[in-house]
Formats: sequence, structure tokens, C-alpha cells
Amino acid sequence: MAETIFRGLFDAETAHVISVKDFMICVVSSLVIGWMISMMYMYKNVYSKSFIVTIATIPAIVCVVIMMVNGNVGAGVAVAGAFSLVRFRSAPGTAKEIGVLFMAMGAGIITGMGYIAYAFLFVVILGLVDVFYARIDFGIRKRAMLERTLHITIPEDLDYVEVFDDLFARYTDKHCLVNVKTTNMGSLFKLTYQITFCEANAEKAFMDEIRCRNGNLEVALSYQESGVAEMM
Repeated sequence: MAETIFRGLFDAETAHVISVKDFMICVVSSLVIGWMISMMYMYKNVYSKSFIVTIATIPAIVCVVIMMVNGNVGAGVAVAGAFSLVRFRSAPGTAKEIGVLFMAMGAGIITGMGYIAYAFLFVVILGLVDVFYARIDFGIRKRAMLERTLHITIPEDLDYVEVFDDLFARYTDKHCLVNVKTTNMGSLFKLTYQITFCEANAEKAFMDEIRCRNGNLEVALSYQESGVAEMM
């Protein structure tokens, strides 16, 4: 009776029907694998609740799709086209997010093909590697913490071309003026620099000396941000 209920309406008599037991084993295994991947991603990463829930459920979704395709080439092509449309309905993610999404989809594909032990092995190996890299801060540039974006407001009668050069030479390893714009009806200039400090504790003294030269107008420091088109 159960086999009749869960049989497809368009299945041929000779078609292979997935048993309810096998279906439940694969889906539950995929959910457990998704939970493992989401727990791994939460280690030393910034995340949202919706993203974590998505990661936890993707393996089960992909697993069911793969089981339903079940060797049908035409259905496989249609599913691939449907998945490709998802990119147009989602915001661009970081390289880390894209990587864990591919990991979840890969685990779902392996589970959907019936190789549950391989799926667990795949997730455990990649999860341990990812946690290890996170613990040793693999790939972090040592001087990234010294890189800042500097915003200086100066009066219109102050020549900004060389007025801060001696300060940059004393406190920074390198600097670059990346943007100049006028404000307050042209009575003020706003300058934006990308700088790299020589040492970590130089910010306060550097900003104090700039304030002495720009008439105590606004001075702001922030961490440098990568360009929008750059993959983080």
C-alpha cells in the first residue's frame, strides 16, 4: 500500500521506486549534515539567523531533488536551469558564504545519490579543515589592522596638496589621496586618503596634529573597505 501511495503518477511499471524507508534515511541524514555544516560555519564567522537556517536545510532540499531526478537526464537539465535562476533573486555574498553554500549543495548531492557515509566523511573533513584555518587565522594579512581610510575636512583657503605631507611621512608607511570634494557651499573641502600606519598606537597623536592644521574641523578614521566588485 505504501509503495502505491508514494509511486509517481507517470512512472512506468519497470521504473525504480524509492522506498519510504530509504527516502527518510536520506532526508534525515541530510538534515543532520546541514546542522553540522551550520555549526561549523558559526565558528568565528559573522552570520544571520536566516543564512544559518538556509545552510541547515539546503542539503535536504538538494538531496530530495537528486533522488527525484533519479537518472532522468531531461529532469536533471530542467533542475539545473531552475537552480541557476536563484542567483538573480539573491544578494551577492562573500567568498566564505558562497563556499559554504557549495559545500551544503555538494553534501546534498552525495546524500541524494545514496552515499550517506561519504557525505558525512566529506562534511567532517571539510569542517575540520575550515575550523583549523579559522583558529590559525589563515590568510589574514598581518598589516591589515594598520590600514585605514582617513577623512579630513579643511577650509577652502588651505592648500591641501602638501600641507599634511610631513605628518604622513612621520606616521604612515604609505598614503594616497583618493577623493576630494567641496561641501558647505564650497567653503570647505573634504579629503579622503587611504593610509597605512607605521605602528598600531599612532592614531591619537596623528589625529591631534591634523586637527591643529585644519582648524579643528572634522577628522575621521575608519577601517578600509574593499571595493564593491571585489570578492571578499
